[in-house]
Amino acid sequence: MRIAELIQRWSKEGQARTDVHAYTVHLPLRDAARIEALHMMYPGCSASQLMADLIRAALDELEVAMPYIPGNRVIAEDDYGDPIYEDLGPTPQFYSLSHEILRKLAAEPEGK
Repeated sequence: MRIAELIQRWSKEGQARTDVHAYTVHLPLRDAARIEALHMMYPGCSASQLMADLIRAALDELEVAMPYIPGNRVIAEDDYGDPIYEDLGPTPQFYSLSHEILRKLAAEPEGK
């Protein structure tokens, strides 16, 4: 999800989520005020939902912004037959860790 899509999403009725993991976040007052302002502007969304959407959008943009660092090993070919080299940048590690942690979180008993 992109940041630009959030306002359109928030303008619709709030959407409940069932697969969540709770975090406690300490925000600077300026950021807390901005979250509360968004909550007042979009009362169909909880402050928690707004923050979750913002974090998701920021993580999606961060993922796209991670640099691709080509390695020496060819892992595939594109549609034109050109080599695609392994990525030595942070993206593969981020994907691997994210998937591993997701499996662990999904396996936790509810309410933990």
